[in-house]
Amino acid sequence: MDIRKADISELGLVKDIAHRTIKAVYPHYYPAGAVDFFLAHHSDEHIRKDIEEGNAFLLTDDKGNAAGTVTVNGCEINRLFVLPEYQGNGFGGRLIAFAEELAAQKYGFAELSSSLPAKEIYLRKGYKEVGFHKILTENGDYLCYDYMKKELLK
Repeated sequence: MDIRKADISELGLVKDIAHRTIKAVYPHYYPAGAVDFFLAHHSDEHIRKDIEEGNAFLLTDDKGNAAGTVTVNGCEINRLFVLPEYQGNGFGGRLIAFAEELAAQKYGFAELSSSLPAKEIYLRKGYKEVGFHKILTENGDYLCYDYMKKELLK
């Protein structure tokens, strides 16, 4: 496994990882309006901004194939997705550890918004719930998520 900064030429790849993962996993946890909201949130505009600021990263497998992505904005971990075919093999844990290492360089903690499918993973990694949020989507469905925090060693 290797993790490196995403290049602007890889915007489509980062978006594909996010969108493929959302489409495969999120419909089991959220109504259609919430899934559509997630997809729209991970737009070209948002991803471009994160790549240009040097905050978006790609994880590749041993053969160099893109398997996941994460964005780290200061102490906040965002857009952590592992393609479904790679899930359950430690790729997500590696991305979390990488993001925490970056956050620990300047902060004593990491924060993130956890979707329902990821919450159990974050709890096992030592994150604590510090807030609950819900967003009413355009078609009346709710997107619910937890805001979580973990104390890190500097």
